[in-house]
Amino acid sequence: MTRNLSIKAERIAADIGELAAITEPDSPWTRRAFTPMFLKGRAYLERRFREAGLRTHVDAAGNLVGARKGGGSQGVIMLGSHSDTVPNGGRFDGIAGVAAALEVARALDEAGIVLDHDLEIVDFLAEEVSIFGVSCIGSRGMLGLRPAEWLERQADGMSLADGICMVGGDPSAIGGRNDIKAFLELHIEQGPVLERDGMDIGAVTAIAGITRIEIVIEGRADHAGTTPMGLRRDALTSASRVVLGIERIASEIARGPSHFAATVGEFSMEPNAANVVPSHVRMLIDARAEDPAVMDQFQDAVVALTAQTAEKSGVTIPAPRRISNNPATPMAEPVVALIEESAKGLGASSRRMVSGAGHDAAFLAKAAPAAMIFIPCRDGRSHAPEEWAENDDIALGAAVLYETVLKLDKQ
Repeated sequence: MTRNLSIKAERIAADIGELAAITEPDSPWTRRAFTPMFLKGRAYLERRFREAGLRTHVDAAGNLVGARKGGGSQGVIMLGSHSDTVPNGGRFDGIAGVAAALEVARALDEAGIVLDHDLEIVDFLAEEVSIFGVSCIGSRGMLGLRPAEWLERQADGMSLADGICMVGGDPSAIGGRNDIKAFLELHIEQGPVLERDGMDIGAVTAIAGITRIEIVIEGRADHAGTTPMGLRRDALTSASRVVLGIERIASEIARGPSHFAATVGEFSMEPNAANVVPSHVRMLIDARAEDPAVMDQFQDAVVALTAQTAEKSGVTIPAPRRISNNPATPMAEPVVALIEESAKGLGASSRRMVSGAGHDAAFLAKAAPAAMIFIPCRDGRSHAPEEWAENDDIALGAAVLYETVLKLDKQ
């Protein structure tokens, strides 16, 4: 049970449970942005925001905002996360952060506390990769960081501009808020570290950069039954050596002092026929690093690996190509320290950690001091139907969030 009696764990549980019930019936837990089910979830949240005394509106970027007026003109302390989900895997991811932020607003009201700052609770639009193939649409849009060409992206018979209008936004408006004084986001860890170490709270120091590297391997198509094994230029067997080499390199780098992970998550081959030696393979590496120098080290090692593989196998492998590169985002050290101080004051254990997943906080950090609070999730599972977080853990995280807001308000 949370140590802070201002936070009501049962209200958090009710909000998460109600949102979880708003799901595609054949695909729990699914509530993707720009769908009727997402709008039903938004309607529920808007009602709950208003019941908590928040003034609600949808901003130009399509974010649902609940505002609580402060007693001064100090700017805005913003809390929030997202209510959209990946397919079959969104019972707590994002939702726990929105529910915890809403509970902070309710607890402040019940305690009769008027902050010097305005408080805003935000459900950001489309944090997850959306039907348009892009993510963090709402947080980027709020800050004027959404690429203009994104509005023309098409999916399900509509453009992204149409989708933003559908949720109540205005795609013609250009964001760029300058009144945000601090941003906090609570989230399930999406990894096993807190549970493994028996820790209550993760104070996030950085959000890892994400780099995607494309590798193409060109072999030669031949008859699978008549071409001798020693005379083949099999693109798939060469690709297999590359994939195993990437795993080895990434594992070695991950033993270093900073966060690193790499995954070959996208893979295709041609002609993909049982009786033909594969002639072409394309793979995409998702690599995540806290330190840009470590990412460079990884790519250099992958370049050497592909060159060695090509030389030994007789296939052609052009130099691996970075197709996207988002650098790591550090969190604000003073805010991270306040999270640790708040956890300690509640008798909760905490540890500093890096987020290997992307979050809206990475974009809010470009406009204001920002930090994240992680709480444990069972077996570290996320983006899966089995995703689970104990409500007492979420409530304790909400209590830390509450105490951190009070501390920020006085600075």
